[in-house]
Amino acid sequence: MRKLFVVVLLLLSAQFIFASGEIVLNGVFQGKNVYVMNPFASSGVGFCVFEVRVNGQITTDEINSSAFEIDLSVFQFSKGDKLIIIIKHKDGCIPKVINPEVLKPQSTYVSTNMKVSRDGLLTWVSTNESGSLPYIVEQFRWNKWVVVGQIDGKGNSGSNNYSIKVHPHDGNNRFRIKQIDYTRKPRYSKEIRYRSMDMPITFTPAKPSTEIVFSRETMYEIYDYYGNLVDKGIAAKVDISALTKGDYFLNYGTKTETFKKK
Repeated sequence: MRKLFVVVLLLLSAQFIFASGEIVLNGVFQGKNVYVMNPFASSGVGFCVFEVRVNGQITTDEINSSAFEIDLSVFQFSKGDKLIIIIKHKDGCIPKVINPEVLKPQSTYVSTNMKVSRDGLLTWVSTNESGSLPYIVEQFRWNKWVVVGQIDGKGNSGSNNYSIKVHPHDGNNRFRIKQIDYTRKPRYSKEIRYRSMDMPITFTPAKPSTEIVFSRETMYEIYDYYGNLVDKGIAAKVDISALTKGDYFLNYGTKTETFKKK
């Protein structure tokens, strides 16, 4: 009878221990540690967190306290290395990660050797990346900066080479790249200038007004009378048959003009 009681007690204890939840943090190493608020367990005995793993390895941090630090320096990570932190906790309580932002990619890149080739290939070299963030390519057109492309960052701290196809207009062109991290504040590169010797682009509304024909392929934007963007893209011909009748503004090449849909 005594042995049966011990077995039942062990089974109940095992159920209590493994009736638990997890907090999973995915991110990259930025050289900073993670801090956790650790409440008491709902039973009133001990604390909420009972195990922490970093990339599959159980940490040796002292977690039996109301707050503790996950020391990432002991793993000898390099800046930008991918991390998966699993915080296992008991049922009826939830620990709180105080500074999860330290695991998010940050925009720290330094861009060099940025140039545009004659066939419209924008290239650059980036160093000091600390996590994979997309590079957004912008071109100055129609008195504003326009997004013309995007490419994923590699996230390595070493030298990373990038290239993306762009569509320079005739005359002087200005390009730049930017990244936006968790702060939501864009970080811009220096501008690169490129002069194209191509002839200016012209356009002709076809009759009846079902399409717009450019003298060659170009980037374009179409706005209605109220300033709403109704179409954009890169083309030599644009089908406007679906547009309602009225006046429209057309951005193309380096120009802004108007046309009427009849």
